[in-house]
Amino acid sequence: MEHNEEIVAGLDIGTTKIACIVGRKNEQGKLEILGMGKSRSDGVSRGVVTNIQRTVESIQAAVQQAEDSAGVEITNVNVGIAGQHIRSMHHSGMITRRSNDDEIRQGDIDQLVGDMFKLAMVPGEEIIHVLPQEFCVDGEQGIKNPIGMSGVRLEANFHIITGQVTAARNINKCVARANLDVTGLILEPLASADAVLSTEEKEAGVVLVDIGGGTTDIAIFSDQIIRHTAVIPFGGNVITDDIKMGCAILRDQAELLKSRFGSALASENKENEVVCIPGLRGRDPKEISLKNLAHIIQSRMEEILDHVYFEIKNSGLEKQLSGGIVLTGGGAQLKHLRHLTEYVTGMSTRIGYPNEHLANSKVEDVTSPLFATGVGLVLRGFNHLEQHRSHMDGPATREKVLTQGTPMGKFFDLVRDIFRDDEA
Repeated sequence: MEHNEEIVAGLDIGTTKIACIVGRKNEQGKLEILGMGKSRSDGVSRGVVTNIQRTVESIQAAVQQAEDSAGVEITNVNVGIAGQHIRSMHHSGMITRRSNDDEIRQGDIDQLVGDMFKLAMVPGEEIIHVLPQEFCVDGEQGIKNPIGMSGVRLEANFHIITGQVTAARNINKCVARANLDVTGLILEPLASADAVLSTEEKEAGVVLVDIGGGTTDIAIFSDQIIRHTAVIPFGGNVITDDIKMGCAILRDQAELLKSRFGSALASENKENEVVCIPGLRGRDPKEISLKNLAHIIQSRMEEILDHVYFEIKNSGLEKQLSGGIVLTGGGAQLKHLRHLTEYVTGMSTRIGYPNEHLANSKVEDVTSPLFATGVGLVLRGFNHLEQHRSHMDGPATREKVLTQGTPMGKFFDLVRDIFRDDEA
């Protein structure tokens, strides 16, 4: 591989796994996955780092594996952020331009976005993303892209996503100790949405539900614009814990039972279907009814889906989502989950695979819903490269493009400064 060939790496620091995915764009503009690494995540709980050293070791293992399979050296990564601390809100901004003769430029939009970053936050919280929704030029509403138009008064509605500074700071600490630089901090459901949703679905109105180990992340789109985001502090791990308690078995056995034999609909299992679990130290094997197993999974899954449906109603867009629900993440691999989701919400549902923008890849595993966030982080990395290369002076290096003048960059500069003060 040529030294100057552009590659982007995504690092998904999840509750159950840490995945590192490396990709490049081919001649057709499709994303080609060059390599992937995955390691068990022992230092993360509900999407938030709780043990620095263990997380560093897991990151190093995943990155090493990705480097070996791709045959490249990884120095910069786009990292996902999730967790219970994520909040979202709506805000509007306005600027008055000096003249209506010259066209509205990217700089005017950047000024509006910059103003949003100055909003007063609760202590300990910082803005991660400022996402423009619609613009209004001299009272003319519903404009998606005002660049090139004439006008004096430019207004915009924004979807603003905030998170705890300490959560981002700990992510930065882990990545830095693994000898890597963070080029972008990206909300995980936004990355997953990039990987699994089609443009038509975002236009029609769609709910992305990313079921991870520690959290279930939601992103709602309509008219191709992000309208609502939420993080539910439950995921696949609580189901595993319920199985462990309900069947009185070890946690690893419970996880294996869930992934091998689990179903989200108890009615799909016959009464006489059982599976044998080895007993502890000379004790008799234990027989577990698959119908009982499905009952445990279904009751917890219904609870998670009730939370999802609450967020859909809370968004006020329930009647405008003809694209229905798209399930992704490791939890989306649960048998019969699509049927249960349709039953609970009354909305059409499909499983989202991250192959929407992928070229054929030698890394077959990467098309699993498990890696939707990782693939999305790589896609986001390339999107930021392309967007910011166009209006930056001088020859653009990858790091310069991804960290300067972007919403991610502003938030991360703050975290990085605090981190440097710590080290000093």
